[in-house]
Amino acid sequence: MEYVIEMLNIRKEFGNFVANDNITLQLKKGEIHALLGENGAGKSTLMNVLFGLYQPDGGEIRVKGTPVKISNPNVANDLGIGMVHQHFMLVDTFTVTENIILGREITSAGKIDLKKAEQEVRQISERYGLSVDPQAKISDISVGMQQRVEILKTLYRGAEILIFDEPTAVLTPQEIKELIQIMKTLIKEGKSIILITHKLKEIMEVADRCTVIRKGKGIGTVNVSETNPNELASLMVGREVVFKTEKVEATPKHDVLEVKDLTVKDARGVTVVNGLNLTVRAGEIVGIAGIDGNGQSELIEAITGLRKAESGSIKVNGKELINLSPRTITESGVGHIPQDRHKHGLVLNFPIGENMVLQNYYQKPYSKNGVLNFHKIYEQAKKLIREFDVRTPSEYTLARALSGGNQQKAIIGREVDRDPDLLIAAQPTRGLDVGAIEFIHKRLIEQRDKGKAVLLVSFELDEIMNVSDRIAVIYEGKIVAIVNPKETDEQELGLLMAGSNRKEAGAHV
Repeated sequence: MEYVIEMLNIRKEFGNFVANDNITLQLKKGEIHALLGENGAGKSTLMNVLFGLYQPDGGEIRVKGTPVKISNPNVANDLGIGMVHQHFMLVDTFTVTENIILGREITSAGKIDLKKAEQEVRQISERYGLSVDPQAKISDISVGMQQRVEILKTLYRGAEILIFDEPTAVLTPQEIKELIQIMKTLIKEGKSIILITHKLKEIMEVADRCTVIRKGKGIGTVNVSETNPNELASLMVGREVVFKTEKVEATPKHDVLEVKDLTVKDARGVTVVNGLNLTVRAGEIVGIAGIDGNGQSELIEAITGLRKAESGSIKVNGKELINLSPRTITESGVGHIPQDRHKHGLVLNFPIGENMVLQNYYQKPYSKNGVLNFHKIYEQAKKLIREFDVRTPSEYTLARALSGGNQQKAIIGREVDRDPDLLIAAQPTRGLDVGAIEFIHKRLIEQRDKGKAVLLVSFELDEIMNVSDRIAVIYEGKIVAIVNPKETDEQELGLLMAGSNRKEAGAHV
């Protein structure tokens, strides 16, 4: 059997921490090979070794049977290996074409030949069904389209082997469907794909084989057609995983959050929250279901003080909070797990320990007379790291060095520990593995059972159905329906999210 890529007994260490402990992965030509593992299991590290971003401390890489040394990404590109990163590497102010040719510019008489480059980009885009406008500016296109630009970038450089790092973490359900189609087209055209993921549904749908790694060690490779999601989950986390969150019936009490006639504009000055009304009571989880771009982000930003509202009222425990500062709102009993953990959740160049007190560092015991007490700060961090199973070499490790899932657990630990009356969780499990998702769902339900109000915003319909006690459907900046998860299904929710009224949506049931 000829493999296009062989990674044999790869070892990668960071100080005393072994990220990859003699892992073997073999990719056949024309297959989609999933690389499955928990957050922090070493998946991205292994692929960064293949792409030349890290040098291995042991083992061998072969391309089409020939041993190679991949000293940097340019060598990987020359070997036909391209990587679509989880966090896109694009210049916002450049056009699609300018981003794609960056570092590989076509020149004519010393000038960049943009016309020729655009033509090439258009041809590649059409060949692989990517439908990208070569002249569009990156800042003007959706996240899903930006990802396609990343794919185009690798194809433009002649990639035969594509590494996708958590490609669906930031996509809407519709964009995920389209991406799966794109992957299948790439395979038909003779490419081979390594797919880093922990979404079992996607592996079952698209992958041929799957290599599982756990805590830096290779557990084995299985044929996807001969396995099932439960078996894969057990291999990944080393125990059985419960997919359905157990919870008792909610017993809601008084109103905690009351939003009335709220109007909010986006960055372009367009009204995106349009006279919205919403109530969340103590002891319940209200899930907001909606297609991305219907005002969810702006609603959360207005409640948490990150964006000015035009008009309306936002009350927490009867106190008017509209357009107050984020700190005042936080101190009024609001916890916030933000949608973008890098932009609004963490200071990436701070140690994870200091990130654990970002909301209350100025209060006792962490500070006295304006002087920080680092002993107390790191004591608290140690406690939360233990309690929330944050996998990190130490509390002094920089936040940016942690995997996405562990960064998320740290934020959730920080917010839950403050014991807010209202906990807002925006995409709390985005990019997380099944073990971490199970853990976070339990924590949200624990908050509910302690009599707290929880507002959950998620694009994952199964998460909304699984965790919520009531579901509020948002469409064009308004709550258009409130439904009971037990009396609806994904099809009805999908129709409501697309603007059908309840009668039309319910007609199929």
